[in-house]
Amino acid sequence: MLSTEKQIERSIKARPKGALVFPDDFLPYGSPEAVRKALDRLEDRHVLVRVAHGIYVRPRESELIGTVLPTAEEVAEAIAKRDKVRTVPSGSYALNALGLSTQIPMKIVLLTDGSPREIKVGRRSIKFKKVAPKTLLAKGKVSRLAIQALKELGNGHVSDYEEKKIVEHLRMEDVAILKHDIALAPVWIQKIMNKALTDVA
Repeated sequence: MLSTEKQIERSIKARPKGALVFPDDFLPYGSPEAVRKALDRLEDRHVLVRVAHGIYVRPRESELIGTVLPTAEEVAEAIAKRDKVRTVPSGSYALNALGLSTQIPMKIVLLTDGSPREIKVGRRSIKFKKVAPKTLLAKGKVSRLAIQALKELGNGHVSDYEEKKIVEHLRMEDVAILKHDIALAPVWIQKIMNKALTDVA
């Protein structure tokens, strides 16, 4: 019978390079303590790289820069998927995602219906901020970003350029989803979002 370490190694090598893994993924192979020790040994052997506490990646290699680690955004997405929680980017992260800010936020703030926590990923951090479930009801990938980006800019502080850019993005959203999400937004944000529905059937 294969050891816990060998079973985990086989499982990892069956995954694509760049895949993120968590200790819980390997609980069928041994006790939590056995899994932890096996992951430590696999890290020492460079089969895995630890990207944050309790989060590992099967590394990808680049001839130019060596080991390529996942971005903080990819880590955040993997955590949300693992925990089966909803998340919505907020603040400067939402602005950056819509191209309204070229500054890469050092702290990613995600509104969530899951547990609040903060995770360090290299020099950046991911903060899961627990909010009321109704804050997460927006369905559209673009419209929920737009709502949070506009909240970050503030009522009366949205430039013509920023408004135009947001409306352009919103035109790519499914109309039925956009109408659903507009109804969830504050009135001043609804007025901006509704501009994306003009000339749309």
